[in-house]
Amino acid sequence: MKSGQHVKALALAAALASGAAVASAQDKEPIKFGLCFDLSKSYTFATPQVAQAAQDFAMYTNENGGIEGHPVEIIVRDHGNESQRGVECYEQLKREGVFIFNFMSTPVSISLLPRLMKDGNIMIQSAVGRGDAVDGEVFEWIFPVGPTYWQQAANDVAFIKSQMGGDLSEAKIGFIYLDYPFGQDPINLLNTLAEKEGFELELYPVPLPGTDQSAAWSKIRRDKPDYLISWMLAGQHVIASKEMRRNRFPIDRYLTVNWLNEVDIRNIGEEEAKGILRGTNVAGGQEIPIVKTMLDTYYANGKGSGPEILARDVYYNVGLAIQAAAQEAARLAIKENGWPLTPETMKAGYESIVDYDAYGLMAPVTVTPSDHGGSGKTRIEQWDGEKWVPLTDWISEYTDVVWDVIRESSSKYEQ
Repeated sequence: MKSGQHVKALALAAALASGAAVASAQDKEPIKFGLCFDLSKSYTFATPQVAQAAQDFAMYTNENGGIEGHPVEIIVRDHGNESQRGVECYEQLKREGVFIFNFMSTPVSISLLPRLMKDGNIMIQSAVGRGDAVDGEVFEWIFPVGPTYWQQAANDVAFIKSQMGGDLSEAKIGFIYLDYPFGQDPINLLNTLAEKEGFELELYPVPLPGTDQSAAWSKIRRDKPDYLISWMLAGQHVIASKEMRRNRFPIDRYLTVNWLNEVDIRNIGEEEAKGILRGTNVAGGQEIPIVKTMLDTYYANGKGSGPEILARDVYYNVGLAIQAAAQEAARLAIKENGWPLTPETMKAGYESIVDYDAYGLMAPVTVTPSDHGGSGKTRIEQWDGEKWVPLTDWISEYTDVVWDVIRESSSKYEQ
C-alpha cells in the first residue's frame, strides 16, 4: 500500500472505529472555522495556499467521517490586511455562529486579540502574531501552536553559534527586517540574546513595502556582519538576493524567517539561490504521506480546492499543519466533553494535545494551559540548488531566555 493510501486508510479506520460512519458527518451540526485572511494585499504570497490546504483537509476529514461524526466547514473571507476589515469579518462570522478564528496576519491578529480575549473566542495564531501569546495563563483564548517568531529567532542564533565554534563573543549578527510589527517582533528577544552571548547586534530596518533596500545593504556592506537574520517576506528576499550580489555579501550567511518558498527560489534562480538558509516550522516537500494523500486523492482527479501548483508549496504544508492541529483539538474536545462544541471545550481540547506532529508535518507539540505553543521547535535548512537540505534536527534552544522574555512581556498585557 502506498504511504498516502496508508494514511487515508488509517484515518478512515479510526473514524469507523469511533462509530462515525462516513455518511453521518453530513447529518450533524458542523464545526465552523473562520479564516479571515489577507487575500488581496500583503500576504497573498502565502494565504491562498494556507486557505486551500484548510479546505482540502476539511474535505478529507468529512469524507472520512468528520470529527466525531460532525462535518468541518471552512469559511474564508478577505480582510486585505486591514484591522477594521478584520473586525468586520470577525463580527459577521461571530453572528453566524463561528467561534474559532484564524487571521493569518501579524498586524490584524494583534489588533483583534483583545476583542477575542474579551469575547472568550478562540484565535488560532500559528506562524503569526505576538510572541508572548504562548503564555496561556495570560492569553487564555489564543493558540499559537508551534514555534513563535521569538523561538524561531532564538533557534537561528543557536544555529549561528554552532557555525562559529560555539562562541559568539566576537561575532557580529545583523538583523534585516521590515519596519512594521511583523519585522520588529523579534528585536527584544535578539537584544536579550546579544546581551547573554556577547555578540554585537546590528539592526537594518527596511521601509514598507520592502522594495527599496539599498540603504540597509549599503550599511551592511560597511558593517560586514558575520551572519544576517532576515525578517522579510517572499519577493523581498528576491530583492535582497540582488543586493547581496551587488554588495558582495555571501548568500550562505543569509538566514531567512520561514516566509521563503519555492516561488521565491525560482525568482532568485535555483542556482543563484544555492546556499541560502531558511528557518522553518514545517517539513516541506510532497513526499510527506498526508501531502501525498491530498495530491493522489484530490489533485490527481481534478478535485482539489484550488490550483495544484499551490499544493506543491511549503505554505500549503503550513496550512495543513495548522488545520490538522485545530481539528485534533476539536476531536479531543468532543471526545472528552461531548457535543455541543463550545469555546470552553475547544480551549480544553487544545490544552489536551500531547506529542502531536500533524501527520509528520511538524515537530511534535504538547499544549498545556500554561504553554499554548507546545514546543517551539524549528529547523534550519539550506538550498542546495535543487532542494532544501536540513542542517539541523528540530531544535528548541534558549527556551529559558525565551520564556523570561515571554513572561516579562505578557505581564504587561492589560485587557
